Amino acid sequence: MTRDKQTSASDYPLRKDMASNLRSPEYPEATAETISAEHFALCPLDGRYSQISRKLAPYFSEYALVKNRVMVEVMWLVFLLEHVDGSDILDAFDLNRIPEILAIYEDFSDSSYVRVKEIEAVTNHDVKSVELFVAEKLREKGMDSLVSFVHIGCTSEDITNPSYCNMISRALEEVWFPAAEKLIDSISEIAIDHAYTAMLAHTHGQPATPTTVGKEFAVFAHRLRKSLENVKSITPLAKFNGATGNYSAISVAFPNENWPVLSKLFIEGHLGLGFNPVTTQIESHDYICHIVDGIRHFNNVLRDFDLDMWLYISMDYFKQIAVKTEVGSSTMPHKVNPIRFENSEANIKMSNCICSTLSDELPRSRMQRDLSDSSLQRNIGLVFGYSLQAIEQTIGGLKKVMVNEEKISADLDSKWEVLAEPIQTMLRKYGIPDAYNQLKELTRGKSISKEAIQEFIMSLDVLSNEDRNTLLELTPSKYIGLAAKIVEDELIY
Repeated sequence: MTRDKQTSASDYPLRKDMASNLRSPEYPEATAETISAEHFALCPLDGRYSQISRKLAPYFSEYALVKNRVMVEVMWLVFLLEHVDGSDILDAFDLNRIPEILAIYEDFSDSSYVRVKEIEAVTNHDVKSVELFVAEKLREKGMDSLVSFVHIGCTSEDITNPSYCNMISRALEEVWFPAAEKLIDSISEIAIDHAYTAMLAHTHGQPATPTTVGKEFAVFAHRLRKSLENVKSITPLAKFNGATGNYSAISVAFPNENWPVLSKLFIEGHLGLGFNPVTTQIESHDYICHIVDGIRHFNNVLRDFDLDMWLYISMDYFKQIAVKTEVGSSTMPHKVNPIRFENSEANIKMSNCICSTLSDELPRSRMQRDLSDSSLQRNIGLVFGYSLQAIEQTIGGLKKVMVNEEKISADLDSKWEVLAEPIQTMLRKYGIPDAYNQLKELTRGKSISKEAIQEFIMSLDVLSNEDRNTLLELTPSKYIGLAAKIVEDELIY
């Protein structure tokens, strides 16, 4: 059968009135008052997950980078005034005016940022624009004599790498570490509450030796804690040694100063950062690689937890708490989906992809310097952002689930074959060489009743009365070994 009229995509042009509703910066009049910029963001961290962006913007935004660069430039000038001899200009300066210099950074504002960007539009150099901004502020304060000392002996990387070091250090300490701790606490709380809640384990997806809900959660709390401690042990580093890392220019101007010692004092004492004494023009970024590798490992452990939670929910071992106003499916009204754990998993993948790229590429710099690291480092905030989104989603998911003890108990009670392991182990104690095969013949690939198991135990004449009674009293829910003690030892004591 043929149709009277053939159609193609060209027969259905996009209506102009529909297209115009997709507002862009060229159409500021279209609902600008009612729709915020986040709804037009390209990156979900700035759009759908903007609450994450708001937490990290003070550390990784362009604004934060500019402000940190201003801070380094200002602190370097103050350091020179306080510690360097051999200049009539520095010696003549009234040190009581140092607070006025520090105010250039301390009073940094939106208008300051705009001014830096105005200068950058002319210079086309982001660090030079900061230098010129600081010089401009000094002139406003009548400190023209100090202008030539702004950025003296520095290369751009001397300003940029301490900025990133400070940004990363603060983001870890003030945002990511607390979030990771909160996640571990959330998992630990469930582990402690359910230390004795027996649960059928599954190895290779098959029923296996029982465990407890608490012990399995304690495993993840322990793994995440160790991973977090690994990241905490890494010291962020900064360098401050000139164009190719040899203090060349500053040593010519001030030959009597011990610049390696002064540089260390500046980085550690004035900026509060770790010091890298041996570099090329750039700080080698190895510590950044160690940090993102550590975050990637933490993410991977969390993803393993997310996957297990997804499976436990699908098995009905955990009930999801329904929220009356929420919708699980657009067409299936009964559904409550484990979306928070799925969201966490997806964002972990995004964070890890960026972690891998940074770890692979940042250690490489052609000869003494190339600029590829500059663009790469601007994405460090995404590592933190996607990881933080994943952490918060998992924490939120845990708040919406509860252990389904009825289902867990029923599954245990239907799997008496798991007692084949302790029975054959008991027989081994009596020197029975084919104990494993006896239980294999009885139970492998079969569902065994309580009665069948106990009948088999009663037939074992080799057992003492005490050991026979031990096995007869054993049930799948009691066969949890030292699971509860492991929880108590790890998380309580």
